[in-house]
Amino acid sequence: MRLRNIKGAGEAVAASRYVIQEPERQAGNWHTLFGNANPIHIEIGMGKGRFLMTLAEQNPGINYVGIERYSSVLIRALQKMEAAPLPNLLFLCIDAGDIEQVFAPGEAERIYLNFSDPWPKDRHARRRLTSREYLDRYRTVLAGKGRVEFKTDNEALFDFSLESVEAAGWTLAGCTRNLHLDPEMNEGNVMTEYEEKFSAKGNPIYKLIALP
Repeated sequence: MRLRNIKGAGEAVAASRYVIQEPERQAGNWHTLFGNANPIHIEIGMGKGRFLMTLAEQNPGINYVGIERYSSVLIRALQKMEAAPLPNLLFLCIDAGDIEQVFAPGEAERIYLNFSDPWPKDRHARRRLTSREYLDRYRTVLAGKGRVEFKTDNEALFDFSLESVEAAGWTLAGCTRNLHLDPEMNEGNVMTEYEEKFSAKGNPIYKLIALP
């Protein structure tokens, strides 16, 4: 996907009160940062923030951290936060590979992966956010009853993810190849911008829930 560079986005992200700078200093201190002992949920690749901001509004008793690598994308979420601030939501502009440096072992309870880059070439498989390498990272930061929830419209990536879950020794707690037609898996589902667009075209949405 080609990203349009937005002039001043980097500076705006660096100056925002909603974006944690030098986040590696917060490892083990996220509850102090939020000012409470509520559970911490993370979305990796949060895009413009619709999914996570909806969850944060619906669940004030949960703290949310959105990770987005690109400042030109994150700036859109910041604009929404400036218009309607949420006290239980903060952002990080980092690479997902650094997650173990940002969160202490067992500090988070849930990780959301929504419509991640499929990295279709075989040589890039390790970059996929559901690869075994990434699952090993998630296992470190997730608490004992933690879990990963993954949604995609890409069947090949979904199949790869199922294989990764098994290879990493995780437990598959939920799986569907047509989320919106699965009453149990779709209960309480919050759609992302991509999900709304893809499902409007008649594309099935795939989802899995995995436990480390």
